[in-house]
Amino acid sequence: MKLVKVASAILALAAPLAIAQPSTWKSDSAHSDAEFVVKHLGISNVHGRLGKVNATITLDDTDITKSTVNAIIDVTGLDTGNSSRDNDVKGDNFFNVVKFPTATFVSTSVAKGGLGLLVTGNLTIKGVTKPVVLNVAGPSAPITGMDKKPHIGFEATTTLHRTDFDIAAKMPAAVVSDDVAITIDLDAAKQ
Repeated sequence: MKLVKVASAILALAAPLAIAQPSTWKSDSAHSDAEFVVKHLGISNVHGRLGKVNATITLDDTDITKSTVNAIIDVTGLDTGNSSRDNDVKGDNFFNVVKFPTATFVSTSVAKGGLGLLVTGNLTIKGVTKPVVLNVAGPSAPITGMDKKPHIGFEATTTLHRTDFDIAAKMPAAVVSDDVAITIDLDAAKQ
């Protein structure tokens, strides 16, 4: 009887530790994307999608600030809805997707603030790495997806300066704005 009580006590103490372990979530590429908006000639917004987003989130439920994000975006899938413009934007002056087919984001800190979280990290585009801050809404309440796994959602926004990443660095801002608004939507499944 004494052995059962000791075992029960150990299990009771260990249960919160098991629950407190960080969990890993991976983006569902069919329901996640990264979009951008840039001003053209100061009069119209050009919208586009970058390629597939492959993100891994380590979520610490007990202390969200200990969470991490690593993402790879396939820039070769860039699409603005105009094939001629897409070819130009994928070319040497803009993204140079032949040489730099992906962009990456690696978080360095997570803090509460903004829409819910402020995720600071290093963004690399065209081999240039700069710190950026993502204003993140989420995580949403988990729901069970068709794959029978829990899914959570995030929406992140930021504004980049294209010239910081050597994207069309010689193009005047009067033609294509230097400010580029980015929105990232993630549906992430628990692993």
